Amino acid sequence: MSNRMWGGRFATGPDAIMAEINASIDFDKALYRQDIAGSRAHVAMLAKQGIVSFEDAAAIDAGLAQVLSEIEAGTFVFSRELEDIHMNVEKRLADLIGPAAGRLHTARSRNDQVATDFRLWVRDTIDELDHALKDLQEALLEKAEAHAATVMPGFTHLQTAQPVTFGHHLMAYVEMIGRDRGRFRDARARLNECPLGSAALAGTSFPIDRFATAEALGFARPTANSLDSVSDRDFALEALSAASVAAMHLSRLAEEIVIWCSAPFGFIRLSDRFTTGSSIMPQKRNPDAAELARAKTGRIIGALTGLLIVMKGLPLAYAKDMQEDKEPAFDALASLSLVIAASAGMVRDMEPDARAMKKAAGGGYSTATDLADWLVRVVGMPFREAHHVTGRIVAAAAEAGLPLEKVPLATMQGIDARITDAVFDVLSVDRSVKSRTSYGGTAPANVRKAVKAWKRKLEKDTL
Repeated sequence: MSNRMWGGRFATGPDAIMAEINASIDFDKALYRQDIAGSRAHVAMLAKQGIVSFEDAAAIDAGLAQVLSEIEAGTFVFSRELEDIHMNVEKRLADLIGPAAGRLHTARSRNDQVATDFRLWVRDTIDELDHALKDLQEALLEKAEAHAATVMPGFTHLQTAQPVTFGHHLMAYVEMIGRDRGRFRDARARLNECPLGSAALAGTSFPIDRFATAEALGFARPTANSLDSVSDRDFALEALSAASVAAMHLSRLAEEIVIWCSAPFGFIRLSDRFTTGSSIMPQKRNPDAAELARAKTGRIIGALTGLLIVMKGLPLAYAKDMQEDKEPAFDALASLSLVIAASAGMVRDMEPDARAMKKAAGGGYSTATDLADWLVRVVGMPFREAHHVTGRIVAAAAEAGLPLEKVPLATMQGIDARITDAVFDVLSVDRSVKSRTSYGGTAPANVRKAVKAWKRKLEKDTL
């Protein structure tokens, strides 16, 4: 029997294994909205250009609308024998309206059809992710504003470095996510060109209007080269790249949440809504949401790597290898959406322990830099000399088992006689954070200004 899609060139159907490896309907049915939207725009253009009759175009459009309603109602029966979403829709359309359905595929190919569908899906998904990332920024801003003056230790090498505020720490993630949204928007702007009408690879001899279909589908313009149109997956790679960076940022936040929840730190508490227990240890409260958010980053980065490897050896134009583009993208971007939602939930849920944070902020001689700065500013020492003097004072404090602000003045003066009791004004963690007023610094006043500035940006939706 001749294959119903490929026509007379093939006398028999494919081998069962060939059918199994070739079919994509199990996953590309997710493109049904985009596929039907593209087909409706295409047939409207064909009618306007006089390529199909208005009567046939009206029948095709009405049939496509019914197919859409059947899929959304869950009554549509997908067939693996028809390979993909395009042929499933076309076959059902033929059942509904008869031979006129065959005119829909005039002046297009499944190559430009899937490229258009996939671009539309990625564009829609980017818009959804941008909204979710904005919500996460808002959650971080709420918590940062409430804790603009809550002191905590800042770390380098995961060693206590200098005091910062919890609000300032959270605002770092607001900045990261702002860049993530910018990357997604950049990717969206570049993908917003329509491949429809490029046909298999060379364009078409029919007098189509590609600008009309591009406009109907919300694209900025049609793609400029038919070979590139059907063989390009840069738009998916860029989206996955932006997703990988965003996931990496959220994994860093998740890692910090895991650390902050741990007993040695005890900086925050998550409620039952975002923790689980142990099957054997009744005391346990595990931050599993954060751990899973951290782990899913590997899936997202893996999808980017996988698609890069698929594409890296393909000659122009389309090759069936490119069927492997959608499953990882669907999975990765769905995973990112879940991680974003979980991260926003945890940020809103977590309750900082200000006392534990402040106590930890005072450990590790975290105000040593403040002492060195005071020696430069008040005594007039070169910073390198001040660094050396401060180091000797820290060593004396460590030997005596004292925090820096409890070291006797006489001990300090024994190291450098020019030190006065005014030095104690800079050695508390509260004074330390308040003094960091340089642009971008941790001073509570700075944090509040940064929160207000970001709220204004989000109200205007500008990044």
